[in-house]
This record gives sequence, structure tokens and C-alpha cells, in this order.
Amino acid sequence: MAEQEDMLPVEEWTEVQVSSWLRTIGVKEQYITRIKEEEVNGTILLELTEDFLRKEFEMKSGPALLILKKRDSLLKQRSKVEETPQSAKNIRKGSKKHKEVPEAEHVPKDTTHPEQSVGVLTTKRDCKPRPFDKEGIDSTYVKHNVLQPESGAFDLISPCHEYKSFTIAATLDRTRLQAKFAKEVLKFGSGCMNIRSNGTIHFGVMDSRDDAGYVHGEIIGFPVPEKDMYVDALDYIEKSCSSHSEHMRQCIRPPRFIEVLDMDSAEKRYVVEVDIVPSVSVVRKKMYSVRLPNFKESNNKIDYEKDTFFRRVGSKTEPVSDQLDFFKRVEDRDALRDQAEHCQYLSTPCIGQDLGRKLTMLVTNGKKFIEKEKWYILVANKFRPDDLRSIDHLLNMNIFCVFDFDADSKVSGLCSKYIQHRAANMHFMQNYKIPSGMPLDQFVSHLHLFEQTSWIFCNGRKDYKGNENPCDEMTWIKTKMTLLRESVSLICKQILPKGTFLVLFLLTSPVEKPLLHTFFEFFTDMEGHDDIICISESEENYQKWQSFAEGSCGTETVNRFSVVGMKMSHVDATLQQIQPVTSRATKHLPIFVKGQCLLETREEERMYSLEIISMDHCNETTDDFIKSNKDTNEREFYHGGKVTWLNFWLAEKGYVGEVIQRDAYREISEILTETLKWSVEQFPVNSINIYHHPGSGGSTVARQIMWNNRKDLRCAIVKPSYSAAIVAEHAVQLREYEERDPQKCVPVLLLIEDCDKENLNDLRNELENAMNTKKIKQGQCFILLSCRRSHNPEKMCKDSPLNNVSVTHQLSPEEKIKFAGKVQKLEKQYNIEFILTFVLMSVEFKHQKIVEYVENFVKHLLQDIDRKDVVTRLIHYVALLNTYVPNSFISQSHWEALMPLPLHMDRFRQHTFEKSLSDPAKLVLVHLKDVKTHIESLRIIHPLVAKEILQQLLGDQKLQSCLAMNLLREDVLFEHRFGREEYVKFLRALFMRRCRISNGDEYDSFFSPLIEHVCANETPATAIELLTQAYQRFNKDAFFAQQLARLNYTHEKFEEAKHWAEMAAKQMPCNSYILDTKGQVYRKWFHAKFKVIEKVAKTPENTADAVETALRAIDCFKECENAAISDRENMNNSGFFATVEVGCSLLKLIFSLHIFSNKAQGHSECMKYLLTEYIPEELRKPWEPFHNQLKQLQMRLHASLEWISEDLSYFQTDIDADEAETIESPEIISYPLKWLVKKSTEYGKYFCEASTSTALSQSNPATLTPFMKRLIIYRLGGGNVTTVFSIMTDPKEKHPAKVLENIISLYPSNPQKARLEQMDLVNYIAVHIALSCMSTQSPKLASLKDLQTLSQQFPTDKRKCLPSALFLLTLLFWPEDDDTDKENKYDMVQSAVECLKKSYWTKMKDVPTRKRRIYTHFFLSNGSGWNKIVHKSKVEANTKILSVSEKRMKWFRGEAWKMPEIAHLLKTVSGWTEDGVIYLTGPKQRTFCIPPLNIASVPYSNENITFYLGFTFRGPVAYNITVKE
Repeated sequence: MAEQEDMLPVEEWTEVQVSSWLRTIGVKEQYITRIKEEEVNGTILLELTEDFLRKEFEMKSGPALLILKKRDSLLKQRSKVEETPQSAKNIRKGSKKHKEVPEAEHVPKDTTHPEQSVGVLTTKRDCKPRPFDKEGIDSTYVKHNVLQPESGAFDLISPCHEYKSFTIAATLDRTRLQAKFAKEVLKFGSGCMNIRSNGTIHFGVMDSRDDAGYVHGEIIGFPVPEKDMYVDALDYIEKSCSSHSEHMRQCIRPPRFIEVLDMDSAEKRYVVEVDIVPSVSVVRKKMYSVRLPNFKESNNKIDYEKDTFFRRVGSKTEPVSDQLDFFKRVEDRDALRDQAEHCQYLSTPCIGQDLGRKLTMLVTNGKKFIEKEKWYILVANKFRPDDLRSIDHLLNMNIFCVFDFDADSKVSGLCSKYIQHRAANMHFMQNYKIPSGMPLDQFVSHLHLFEQTSWIFCNGRKDYKGNENPCDEMTWIKTKMTLLRESVSLICKQILPKGTFLVLFLLTSPVEKPLLHTFFEFFTDMEGHDDIICISESEENYQKWQSFAEGSCGTETVNRFSVVGMKMSHVDATLQQIQPVTSRATKHLPIFVKGQCLLETREEERMYSLEIISMDHCNETTDDFIKSNKDTNEREFYHGGKVTWLNFWLAEKGYVGEVIQRDAYREISEILTETLKWSVEQFPVNSINIYHHPGSGGSTVARQIMWNNRKDLRCAIVKPSYSAAIVAEHAVQLREYEERDPQKCVPVLLLIEDCDKENLNDLRNELENAMNTKKIKQGQCFILLSCRRSHNPEKMCKDSPLNNVSVTHQLSPEEKIKFAGKVQKLEKQYNIEFILTFVLMSVEFKHQKIVEYVENFVKHLLQDIDRKDVVTRLIHYVALLNTYVPNSFISQSHWEALMPLPLHMDRFRQHTFEKSLSDPAKLVLVHLKDVKTHIESLRIIHPLVAKEILQQLLGDQKLQSCLAMNLLREDVLFEHRFGREEYVKFLRALFMRRCRISNGDEYDSFFSPLIEHVCANETPATAIELLTQAYQRFNKDAFFAQQLARLNYTHEKFEEAKHWAEMAAKQMPCNSYILDTKGQVYRKWFHAKFKVIEKVAKTPENTADAVETALRAIDCFKECENAAISDRENMNNSGFFATVEVGCSLLKLIFSLHIFSNKAQGHSECMKYLLTEYIPEELRKPWEPFHNQLKQLQMRLHASLEWISEDLSYFQTDIDADEAETIESPEIISYPLKWLVKKSTEYGKYFCEASTSTALSQSNPATLTPFMKRLIIYRLGGGNVTTVFSIMTDPKEKHPAKVLENIISLYPSNPQKARLEQMDLVNYIAVHIALSCMSTQSPKLASLKDLQTLSQQFPTDKRKCLPSALFLLTLLFWPEDDDTDKENKYDMVQSAVECLKKSYWTKMKDVPTRKRRIYTHFFLSNGSGWNKIVHKSKVEANTKILSVSEKRMKWFRGEAWKMPEIAHLLKTVSGWTEDGVIYLTGPKQRTFCIPPLNIASVPYSNENITFYLGFTFRGPVAYNITVKE
């Protein structure tokens, strides 16, 4: 075949040959014409550059790049061919024969996607030809797949095959092409007819092994711009056949055009095939000769060869040589043909496959039932109306997403039916592109994946008003192929681990190219066909799919994972039989009028942050599933797994034994009953707290409460990782679902597990605000059942017995009887190893028996374990995590990544994994499933067992630091994509999470328990080395550097600590917590240096180093202060506290110098040095670098104390246990008010020249300088508003009134004339207000009117007033009932309040609502004059007899306000509400808005009200708001 034998060197190509080659690679005709006009031949082609093509030919960069890459590929392929002598021989042979056009067959194949890591389409796979002579079958071929070799006649019915590459001929003009095509068809066709054999001639398939780079039978295809050229070419039949042309027409079928799919090109290519069917009824007794047409170049005309008879001889078509003999045997051939046709129709019918069983096995992975936790991805095209009636099986599946190629699906297709029953989010493929910088988990939440089905419209959506129109196949490939690839890759490689999902292709209509590309992408990213299933009722639809899929994975694999010929209704019925729940099961919720309402599944799914427990929960479970799984379910629970609703349901229905109810269950039930009792004063949100020892069954008790109240309350579990706002929104929806009146709804019981107090308060606030916004009248709306682990639950219970319940390992006598009986029953059913956790509970954990039991169990378990096995290594790791990180686990996907499982596991992946675990591993590991993603994880059955395993596996030889170091170096685990966030979080916690009693831990720790263990049991140096490795593993994280600084300075390695602190600060220069740590390094260093010289005589020389270090610490803390002030999201005052701490220590050192301490006037001289320009000679040279800084020390200390004082004026004084000490801020003051009083006194002491008693005993205090007086005042506690007010409540102060009088005596006798500075004036007035609360009869107490007059010295422009001055104005000028100038006073107060509010919001920054702890200092009382205000301590004294928690609860619920003692003490003021805003009755000129302290207490309608008034640094606030009857 001439066109296949030429391989002319490129440099010898003519302009025509270059143009022909350009057409074969898909260059546009306009560029080809221009190139031909410019006489570009082969030599010039070799010299072309991209710039030349773009400038000279005005070519776009895309075509230019294509030409150059294809040229280079061609040259590279040529060079390979020339390396073999045979190839060289063929080239020389071809160059002599034909020089008109270059052979495109020798153009190398396009490169494949770099993602094709498993050999997809990079190897040449065998494939089957299109079904012979069948109409209506839409077949496809895959480029580079290989057909079976050309064949001769076999049984006359099975077609013989002949291949023609035809790639050069396909580029010829119409006349030449038709002549060439007709010649090959007529020659082959007459040959088949003459021997009476069926046959197919294939154009676009390589027919010679000499085609360089190709193999015989390799599918290449060629462009077919006009199909009619090939159809019309058969008109040569009449011209070439002198007789019997009508027979030729009957036997030679019209050309078939089979598309060739090329994953690397959007160009359409085809294989053209012609079938020959010589039916005996047509050809009987006939012989056929043809005159083959040839185009003659010399005269540009068609010439016909002489009349010739052809025959098939083997795989070739040859002229009949012995015609006489051949003619004699015509009748024999007719007889054979007749017999063959007869046998064809009488052949035994095929015995049908058991498709039902095949489908079942494929979908269940060989199990009896579909896995509840399995995710499914559907790929579908248009559904027929009949098929849409058979989708019930889909409604019970966890469908992760649907790739839908039906643009009408939302209106009339699968989507429209699905969303009638289930919730789904409509997406397009471009929605699956992660925005730059967005973390994966945030992206998953953004699309609500795992919560509701993601419906991806892959080829437009007709009902959508945006620009998403469907397009034809080729446009889709050009515009959307990349989007498909990215979305499939994201799902398979980052979101869903292999083995957790199944891809179902539902071929319900003719298969088009985009669907085939989707298969290819899934096949590539899933690394095989194991989890891909194809379901097709129509064999015709399947045929195209099969021919394509075979190119990727072979015929046998495709057929094994395909179910063909099964109606959708049969598929539906079959799959429903193996689902664990019944089809379209109904769920119900209780309603207010004691009936029930139907809970629609799609509505339930829209409340995705809640796991709702319906009245008939689990009733949908099928009988077959119960029989098969009840024992397994029970055993998993008693082995240590988390209790499931099915456990309760099976026990309730009597299928298994009852689940024991702990005593705590009864306590919680009683509290719940009391809480539900309706009262007018009831709050809309109440809490019940369960504190439990880890592993004591607290979670089971909580779930029992939920289960047994599901018919009376609307019960739901709050899923983790959702914001309080979303949870509250869904909880409100659940409360009001199908209820007629929002005022009358069944209360909602919400279970929140292992949630910190802040988030719980956030949820409470959100719910209260929601009820307030909806104007729900008082009544029980929500009960928050909080379940938290604690190492001291009894203490938590004792603190608040009304709301807290403890669950401990210790059993009551009644519980012991129950547990002992249960253990006896279980031991009859299961081996004791399989119920270990329950056995541990039955002997109360702490008993010596438990220690021995666990030790012996683990010892027996590990005696035969292979300590070098990878499973053992993984048990090491999970035991280490479980020992030190609460609720930790390692995902199964991580286990599989490290375990030596087969590279391409079979479909029974879970079975393969479980089989790979050793027997000991199976006994100690519990399989967990993520409540949201259903992804499996593993942990040790109990922390005690984990700890014992760690101890026994490591033994005395190996240390925990080595194990932790190995874990850090496990690149496979750290870099594994799936479940990475959780794994990294646990690994980080292993090195960073510190124990907190407030978080349920046994003790408070300064470092993570692992680091502290290594420090205590190994060496601090080892701990530092371990943390350094963690720093490297976590990409040099600044917080790890911070921890290293802390660890080093704790062990007095200060140089190293300095290095790490600077590293952390370099990475995060604006983080106040890290800057605080940097300061702490120098602070600890200073203390260490101070300690060294503490017991020796202190000279300027031996103290210089310590002084320098202290000053560096103060400078660092100043940076920390500035960063904290700039930070809009956090409130960090540690820098201010630390400045004062270090400053006071430095003062102690300075005043202890021998040059000051050994002199009579040493104290005065030291003060003179610190406060003036004076420098003692002994200090001048040794301390030369520090003089300026030391002289600023007093101002720095004063500024920090003032800042702390102001901060404490705004907010409550003591730090909540839950908010104490974060990782970033280890140095914090737990009781800041006491600290402030102490440090203010200390500060005053250092800068007072004489003792306080001496100063006060002088006959004339006026002899003291104002500065000296101020410092004495500071020392007495009068230096700021906060310490002044604290004098009233200081239990150590026996005579607080006397102290206040002493402070007043230090001020000028006539302050009006003295013109005090604003801060001094504030403190002076504050002392009088404090004294008035202690004793209104004191001779030192000025009159209220005098102080009002004095306060006029505050700046007239209130914006220039200190917040404390504005606060005092609200107290001084609050009008009394008999005041004649009320309006002026109201105006004064309101002006002050307006500025106070601005200062408050500036101080508050953007911190969450829960941290806005405004502090009330005074209340408005029933008295007049000085008695019109009363300090908060006097109000709170009425609840002193109660415990701290009961006291808090009484105040929080508002019960304390109803006490008669408080009602007698406080003044009731009047007002009204309008749209939820409170206004004060009184002011006439402008309304006075009073914010409520508790917004939920504001009535929802416009009402007349009364309330108590509290005074804060935000302004007056309303307490005990009551509607007037």
C-alpha cells in the first residue's frame, strides 16, 4: 500500500507535502493557505520559530505552538526509527516509491496527561470491533487501542477484516479520495462476495508493522469533514461492475463512521467501516468482477483497470488465478453459506446471567447489605419518564454528588424527582474550584458537602437564568473538559478517600462523549475500575460505553463491573431489598397539642448542624438487617464503641438485653422535669450539665436521656464544627417546624458534647436573641444538655447541684448489682476480651483489681505480637495519641497509607484492611465513624488500655520521646491527603495542648503532658530536641518556636530561649502573645541573675548585667502592649501586668544596692536618682547605658498601672476558669484586682520618701510635695478608681473608712482653689464616693453638692474627659425625685453617657459578645443625697449564704432581684419599651435610652416597665425589667 510505505525526510518535503501535513495535525485552512503562498517547504519548516509564525503569518500563539511541538515530535520520532536497520530500509524503500505527500501515519502520538499515573491509555490495549452489521448501535473507538489482526474467512458468518490507514488519502480532494476509497471497498467487497464470507474493511486502522511507532491494527482515525463524500464514493459500483451492480449494492453496506476518542485532543476523528454481507439469496450461483477505479495524475482523470475477479486468501484480497476451478466450486460455496446462515438462526440461546446477584455483590462489596456509611457518586444522563418512577433506592443512599449531563434535570429529570424527597444543592463544575488561600475544610463547608447532596450540572441547566447553557460535544470538550478534570480530581484525591465511595454510571439514554470523558477521569483519579459500576438497561447504550471503557481497563474488567440488560424498575427493587432501611420511611416529631407531625427528609437535611432523633427513630430498620447485625452491634458497644440509637432501639424492642441506666440518668430526668415546669419567670434557654470521667459512660447517659424523651420533646444532637449562629438557626427551625403558633411549641432538647463553656454561652446567647427577635413570650423553649469530660466531676456537681450532674467510675450499690448481672449475661454470649470496656466499668476502674486486670490483659495480648510489624508501629502511634490527646484517633485511610496493602486492592477493601490487622490489634482497636463524613478511624478501646499498651510495648529500653520522634518523621502519615486536618490537629495537640482542669483534665500543666513526661522521666534536653523536631515538622511554626522559648527558659537555657523567642517574633512581629513570651525570656533571665547576687553585697558592677536584662524585658513588654492595643480581635493585657512585675523587681534590686541601702538617706538618694537628673558617682560609669531608661521607669510603671485600672473598671475583675491561660499567653494574672491593689501599694512604697504613718502624723501635710502626696495615696490604695473602690471590699482591711479618710487628708483642704489635675480630681471624688458608702457621717466626707461643683473642673468638652471622670459624673448628677433642675442634670448625665459609650466600644474592639463582660459598680438606691447610690458588694451580700455557682445562677436567672431585701434596698425606676429598646421615664427634652444587661429580659411588645438601675463604665444599665400590670 503505497501511502503507508513512504517516509520521506522532512527536509525533502515540498510545499504541497507541508500543507498536507499541517492539515493532518489540525491547523486551520486559512493558515495553511498563507504558509503555502509563502512557499514554505520542508527545509523552511525546520527553521520556523514562534516569533516568525506570529509576526510574518499573523498567527495566534496557540496554532504556532502546535506546529512547532508537532514538528519537534515528528523529528524525534524519525530519529528513533532511524536507529534500527529495518526502519532505515523501509524509509529508503518508501522514498523511491512515492514522493507526493508525507506519511501522516508516522506523525507521533500526542502525549498523554501527566496525571495518568496508572498507565491509562498510555499502553496500547486490545479492543473489539464494532458489532457487525447492526443498526442503531452507537459505537466508539479509543485512539491507539488495537484491533485483532486482519483475518480471512472463518465460518463465513464471522466477518473477515482488512485495515487501511487512509490518513494521507483522507486529505486528498473529493475526486481523488472517492476513487481511492471506492477502489479499496470494491476490491475487498467483491473478494468477500466471491467466497461468500461476511467482512468489514476498516479505514483509519494501521495495516502494516512497518508503520513507524504504530502496531498492526492500531486505531488512529482521521478527520471526516464531509461524510457524504464516502457515501457517494460507492456510486462507483455502477461504473465498476458491468453486471450484477444491484447485487453489489445489496451486499455492500453504506459506510459507518465510528468516532475515535482521543483524550488529548478536541479534534474529531473517525474510523470509516464498510460491512460486506453476501446473503446466499442474493449471490447464489453468481461470480463478481470489478474494474477498479484509479485517478491518473497525468491527465487528471479516472481510469478503470481491467475487469478482475477477486477473492479473500487468508488476510489478503487477491485476484483469482485459476478462474475455471474457482467457478466450478461456486455451488459448494453457496451450500456452505446456506448452511452457515441456517445455523446462525438455530443457535442455542444464551443462558441469562444472574444480574440481580451481580448487582447486589457489586453494590455491597460482597456483603449482605448496603453499607449505611458508604458514599455514592452518580453519573447520569437523561432519564426516561418510566425510569424516574424507579428511583426509590437512591433516596436511601448517601449520595455525595451527582454529575448530571441532563440540562433539563431540575425541571423534568432525575433532579426534579430527587429534590421532592431529599435536599440537594445545585452546583456547576466551576464551583468545585477552590479559591486561592481557602483551606479545604472551609471549602467543603462552603459547598455544604457531606451535609446535602451536591447536584453538579455538567452540561448547562436550561431553567437557570445565569449563563449556563448546554453545548454540543466538541464545544463541551473545549470549554468544560478542564473543569470536569479538576472537580473529579478534587473529590477523588482530596475529599473522599479511596474505598469510602462508589461511582455509579447510570446509562439511561444514548451515551455521548462527555460521559465517556467523565469515566476516564474517574478511572484515572481512582486508580482503577474497582469502585466504578455501570448500570444500563439498553445494550445499545452500553455498547459505546463498553468500546471506550475497554480501552482503559480491558474487556473482562468492564464486563465484570457492568450490569447490562436490567430494567431500572428491577434495579430499584433489587437494591431496596439489600438496603438496611425500608424505602421512603417516615419520621415524626411531637407537636404542642400532643399529636405528631411528619418530618420530611429534605427538611431534616436542611437542618444539617443537628442530628434529629424522631419519635419513630430506627423503626425503618429492616428485619433482615436486624437479624444479621444485632449481635455485632451489641458487641461493638460493649467492646468500647460509642452507643448508637440502634442499641437503644434493639433493647427497647427486646432484640437484645437492656442498656443499663446509671443513677445519673434518674438525677438528670428529675432536673429535666423541674426545668420543664412552666412559670412566668422562666427563661427561654436553660442548661443541664453532665460532667463525667473519661470512659465512665457519661455520653451513654446523655443519649439515654435524649432517646427516652424523644416522644415528648424535640430532641437533637448538635454536630461538631458548626458555628453557634448556624446551630441556633437550625434549632429554631426545629422548634417551629409544622407548629401553628411560634408562641406554642414543644421545647427542644439539644445535646452538646465536649463543647467549651465559651461556645456553649455563644449558643445560649444566639438562642436567646432569636427568641427575643421573634418576640416569644416567657416560657421554656430550649434545654441545652451539655456533656463534658472532667477528672473531678463531683466537684463540678457540688459547685452547682441544681444544674450539674456527675458520672464517675465509682458505682453505687444498686449500680454494682446491675453491672455484675449484666457482665454474667454478656460472658455467656461473648469472649471476655470483646467486652473489655464494660468489664472495666463493672469493677470501677480505680480498684486494684482493674490495674491487674488491664496489665494482664495487655500482657497476654502482646506476648505473640510482632514488634517489628507495621501494624504494631501504628498501634504504638495511636496509643501515644490516645494517652495524651483526648478523643484522638488515626483515620483508616492513614493506616492504609502506611500498611503494606496491595497497590491495587480489590473491591473488598474493608475486608482486606481488617484481614491485614493482627488478632491483638482487632481486640484493642475500636472503629469510629465520623458523624458527618462517615470516614472510618481507629482508636484504642480505652485510655487505660492505651497507657498500658504504651508502657508494655516500649518496655524499659525504648523511651516515649523516641516514639514521638518517629511519629514526627512519618512523612506518609503527615502528608496523607485524606483526614489530614484531624491528624495534624491531633499531632499538634500532642506537643502543644496543655492540661486544664477547666477543660476536664486532671491538673493544670505548663506544657503538653508528653513534653512534661519527657522532661520528668528522661531529660529536659530530650524534650527540647523533640519540640525542635516538631517545629521543623510543622514548617517552622511560630507558636512552636514560642513553646521552645518557654521550655528553654523554664530550664534556664536563656540564650537558646532568646534565640527561639526572636525566631517566633520575626515570623509574627505583631502578635502580642509571642511578644509577651519574648519579654518573659528576659524576665526569667533577670530573676535568675537576681537570684545569683541576692545574698551578696550588691554593687553597681555586679548588678549591671541584671539591670540591663530587666530593661530589655520592659522594652519587650512595651512592644507587647503596643501590639495588644493595635489588635482588634483579642484582649491581651499580659504586657501591662508583666511591665509592673518586672519594674517592681527591678526597683527592689536598685533600692538594695549597698550605695543606697547602707546610708541613712539612701532611700531619698535613690528616689532622687530615679526621678531627677542626679546620678551618683558610683553609678555613673557602670550603669552608663541605662540612666535614661531608669529615669523613665516610674512613668512606665504608672502608665501600666493606670491602663490596668481602667481595664478593670470596665470588666469583671476575676478571670473565668475557662478563659485562664491560652497556649499563646502563659503568663496571666488570675485575680487582677487583688494584684492591682498589691502592686499599687508596692509602687507607692518605692517612690515614697517617708513611711505613710510618718507622713500622716505631720502637723502640716502641705509640706509634702504634690508628687510625694500622690505616691502616698497610691501606697494607701487611692491611686486609681479601681483600687479606691476595692478598699470597700478588701477583707484584709479592718478599717476601710479610716484608710479612705487618710487618703482624703493628703489632698488640699480646698481642692476647688488647688485646681487639681484631672486624674487627681477623679481619684479625690472617687474616694469620697467610696467613703459615703462606708460612712456618711465621716467628718472628712465632703457634701454631694461640693463635689458636683468641683466636678465642673473636668474639661467642658466631654471628649477630653477620662472615662473614669465621665463615670463619676453619672453618679454625681443622677437626679433625685425632689431635684428642681432635673433636666439640666439629665442633660449632664446623657452627655457623659454618650462619650462613655464611645470609649467602651473603642475598648471592646471586635471581640465576641461573650467576652463583653461589662462590670456594674453601683446601683441606684431608695435613699437621697449620698444614700442615692449603693455599692454592688452591699447588694450581693444578700446572697452570701449561697454557693458561688448557685449565687451566679440566681443572679443570671434574675431570681435574686425578687428577694425582699434587695427590693427594699434598690430604687425601682419607670420606663417603657419600644421595638425592644428601653427608655427612661423622666427626661423631657430628649429620650434617655437605657441598655439592658440581659437582652432576653426585654419584653417583645411595647410595654410600660419598671427596672433597677446599675452604673457601669458603659453608662447606666437596666436590671430586673418587669412589665407593669
